[in-house]
Amino acid sequence: MSELRQALEDYLVIRRALGYKLQRAGLLLADFVALQEAHDTDTITIDAALAWATLPPHGSPDWWGYRLSAVRTFARHLHAIDPSHEVPPPGLLPARTRRATPYLFSDADIAALMTAARTLRSPLRAATFETLVGLLAVTGLRIGEALRLDRDDVDLTAGVLTIRLSKFGKSREVPIHASTADALANYSRRRDRLCQPADQAFFISTTGRRLLYCNAHLAWLEMVRQAGLLPRSAICRPRPHDLRHSFAVRTLIGWYRDGADVQAQMPMLSTYLGHVDPGNTYWYLSAAPELLHLVADRLEATSGAPA
Repeated sequence: MSELRQALEDYLVIRRALGYKLQRAGLLLADFVALQEAHDTDTITIDAALAWATLPPHGSPDWWGYRLSAVRTFARHLHAIDPSHEVPPPGLLPARTRRATPYLFSDADIAALMTAARTLRSPLRAATFETLVGLLAVTGLRIGEALRLDRDDVDLTAGVLTIRLSKFGKSREVPIHASTADALANYSRRRDRLCQPADQAFFISTTGRRLLYCNAHLAWLEMVRQAGLLPRSAICRPRPHDLRHSFAVRTLIGWYRDGADVQAQMPMLSTYLGHVDPGNTYWYLSAAPELLHLVADRLEATSGAPA
């Protein structure tokens, strides 16, 4: 094992112990280290980092920027130990990734996705994705959190989901409505009738093992196409994560319509969603025109002046 590869393993251990998953970055950095090993070097240089980051030659500038940022963070870590490692300066690749605009799903959109799920090949696959879409829509879970659920994490008697070691290593309990518990119970019975589970995963593939994100993504694209959901812009496409945005926005709209003290309840929503920083939850306030209109009305009513 080269010194640089050993340094990468040590770096990933430290960062992951701090709560960073670094799944994609870990794979990219392993590829970067392999290229340096091919050139028989253990020292990071700006030229080497830039040459690797701008692969493939006709790739997206945003993708190049992401690749370089992964190397920059690794190089900064190594530079603190050994100054011979060069740290690529910020702005070397000026492209900036734009934050995706949330695709806010209507109730009709969600119903169309669940209907599309029922048309998937294999009764088990259809049941799995219909239930998965419904669960994401009514709980705001991240898709990765749902896929990591084990059967023991789903307490249908108490109506509570246990989300273990999610983003930044945090765990939490998510209460669910009785109707959601009933839907999950129905799926459990059908799942076990159609396939003998090979592990403890709650959502399984046709092999009986835990449903993988890559397979879920392919099924999602098929369901979106079948449901007729089209991108609203180049940066507003129907993604599984947008079910989480839609849940948060619907919750906030409901609070405003009911006259609730939204500011007082925001920490509760932040905890429910598993946000480490409440500021991440406040970002949803700007996600929908209807929500902004309700906020403006509330401000006007409390201040006595037009917002």
